Amino acid sequence: MNYFLTPPNEIKGSIKLPSSKSISNRALILHALSYSDLEIANVSDCDDTRVMIKALSSDDTIFDIGAAGTAMRFLTAFLSKIIGEWTITGSERMKQRPIKLLVDALNSLGAKIEYVEKEGYPPLRIYGSALEGGEIALSGGVSSQYISALMMIAPTMKKGLTITLTGTVISVPYIQLTASMMEEFGVKVLWHKNTISIAPQIYKPIAYTVESDWSAASYWYQLLLLCGKGEVFLEGLRKNSAQGDAKIASLFQKLGVKTRYKKEGILLTLNGATPKKLLYNFVNQPDMAQTFVVTCCMLQVPFRFSGLQSLKIKETDRIAALINELKKVGYVVCETKPGVMEWNGERCNPAKKIEIDTYDDHRMAMAFAPIAFNHKITINNPQVVSKSYPNFWEDLKMMGFGIEEIVS
Repeated sequence: MNYFLTPPNEIKGSIKLPSSKSISNRALILHALSYSDLEIANVSDCDDTRVMIKALSSDDTIFDIGAAGTAMRFLTAFLSKIIGEWTITGSERMKQRPIKLLVDALNSLGAKIEYVEKEGYPPLRIYGSALEGGEIALSGGVSSQYISALMMIAPTMKKGLTITLTGTVISVPYIQLTASMMEEFGVKVLWHKNTISIAPQIYKPIAYTVESDWSAASYWYQLLLLCGKGEVFLEGLRKNSAQGDAKIASLFQKLGVKTRYKKEGILLTLNGATPKKLLYNFVNQPDMAQTFVVTCCMLQVPFRFSGLQSLKIKETDRIAALINELKKVGYVVCETKPGVMEWNGERCNPAKKIEIDTYDDHRMAMAFAPIAFNHKITINNPQVVSKSYPNFWEDLKMMGFGIEEIVS
């Protein structure tokens, strides 16, 4: 089933955003490591978090986490220290997403993990046992989820863990988020320059409330901006959030949306600003790249975005997907060097019928939905939003969008 979108004349109202997937998944692992029976409130209802909850509460020894990359990485590390024999697998795309760096790191620390099919990729067979720990060096250019996965189990290792990050460290806010949450659960994390040191410690059980998702907020900034009329209140967001994607408030300020912080959330209004060109390094907010690439094209704002190297190992190769789908809409976007995307204003003839493919990627669906204000579009396989924002289409309807279901 596909969706044909008809936009409203203005965007005006209040939205209850989904809970942060990043915080929810970390909280669930830390909750399990602390052997807590206290509540984690406001846990995300997305696919990634559901599979995490199911795995952590299951008596099974085989876990199918589907397309949930966070769950694959966090559970691989978690299960490596839980005594028993475990198998973890996922979707066909998940079986194409590399995990060798994490497996090698864990095995060097005393784990025993084998590949069931292809070397370097899921599915994995894990023989869980107490981990020795020690010191490892890890490229800072890998997914921050590898680093976070190791950090969270580090206090349970006999020798603790010291991680030396080599080269350029990407997605630093996600690593900082992990460290700050570990400290909330009673574990001290020392981070000096490129070295993270975590001594053997015991997590303490705490009640925890998950905040709303700044990543989900980005689509409402985009919707308001491309509509050009109205205002939106987004519930549950904090000004001093530990989420790296909170940076979008200042980025969208440059593109024309003002953020006003209030006790219950944030109010978005239009400020009329439009830059001649937007330059930004997304190394710390890679999940926001699709939103800004699409938005800038629709606003006719040339851009140069760097720090996108991790986009190639996400739910899909997001750089290739963006180039393909924007070409359908009439925009020639290029990857001028690895991890760098640019648009200099070059246009091409759009497809006569614009159907946006989503590549099993929730962010492709949500980043392209707002271009309904600029073009007549159909979103193919729109149900992929369930990965992080299950109520996205219902929230659009509540704001006045018409959504026609088309059976393909």
